Amino acid sequence: MNARLLALLAVAAEFADPPAPVVVARRRVWVHNINRGRRQYGEYHRLCQELRLDEDRFKIYFRLNRQQFAEVLSLIGPTIAKMTTNYRESISPAQRLCICLRYLSTGDSYRSIAFSYRVGFCTVARIVKSVCEAIWQCMVSTYMPVPGAEDWRKIAGDFEKLADFPNCLGAIDGKHVVIQAPPSTGSQYFNYKGAFSIVLLAVVDARYRFRVVDVGAYGRSSDGGTLASSAFGTARDHLGPQPHVFIGDEAFPLRRNLLRPYPGQNLGGERRVYNFRLSHARRIVECAFGILANQWRLYRRVLGVSPEVAESAVKATCILHNYMRWEGEGEDGPRSPIVPSQGAVQSIPRVGSNNASREAVAVRETFSSYFSSLPGRVTWQDGI
Repeated sequence: MNARLLALLAVAAEFADPPAPVVVARRRVWVHNINRGRRQYGEYHRLCQELRLDEDRFKIYFRLNRQQFAEVLSLIGPTIAKMTTNYRESISPAQRLCICLRYLSTGDSYRSIAFSYRVGFCTVARIVKSVCEAIWQCMVSTYMPVPGAEDWRKIAGDFEKLADFPNCLGAIDGKHVVIQAPPSTGSQYFNYKGAFSIVLLAVVDARYRFRVVDVGAYGRSSDGGTLASSAFGTARDHLGPQPHVFIGDEAFPLRRNLLRPYPGQNLGGERRVYNFRLSHARRIVECAFGILANQWRLYRRVLGVSPEVAESAVKATCILHNYMRWEGEGEDGPRSPIVPSQGAVQSIPRVGSNNASREAVAVRETFSSYFSSLPGRVTWQDGI
């Protein structure tokens, strides 16, 4: 190699880029050092075990008493159980249920619950989603079964006995569950209250239990629009020609099987009484939503989860709400269902396949006349 070539190589070396530094990737730990102390300092192994000695505080913490907690765990335990491997010990079904119930009862962020129970953030997210889905799948057939003909008759008997509204199959209303704005969804979830939400549409019986729910509609939808697009809304018009009805507020349309109040303020005597009786019976669904939100405080938070997870959480709380109110059903139960006869609302003959609105108006007028007549009159309506 001659001297000239050596000189050119030396000049090229001076202007060449410096060699890139060698970057050694930081090895991620399998379990964080803080989480290694789960058995010594985790909330499940410390506080939750102490709460088992105090029934009142246990129920305040989990919203279920110890017996109810054990029953729910026995129902969903096999579904949420995970296998322990040679690399790490699995989280027990009881601890998974504790984490999920704590989220539902407080609405705290995944991070705060993860720090308390000394588990990973993503672990809490997976646990909440899987346990909520298991609660729905394992308990819906028992605590929110699809009502049959006999069930509808019993619901109607309860409304006549407890709410003085005959031939009523349930009170219907919608509730907005506030969530963070999902990415790339525009204004689909933006509701008229100025927040992002999904809609819980529910039919409630006279004992404040959810009999039919539809969850997940866009927040921008009205209650009437949500009903029309739901599976329940498309099926309710096939209940038969008899005037067994659902009751709702002004947000719902007037249909043959769905009653709403008369509009306006200056109403005559019969219509004013009808609105009062309808409102008296329809308050049940408002009370049910109040009980639900007071029991499960996630409804008072802005949920920082995806709409799919929020839907699973809402459905799980509805099942748990029914589970807690299903006990003692036979006590002070409704009278035996009877077919409406002389003293009750009479069946309305069908006017024609293209005259549903006329038939709906006739049904409402019949209820209005009945509430002001002697057979349907109650003493407490005189004070309106």
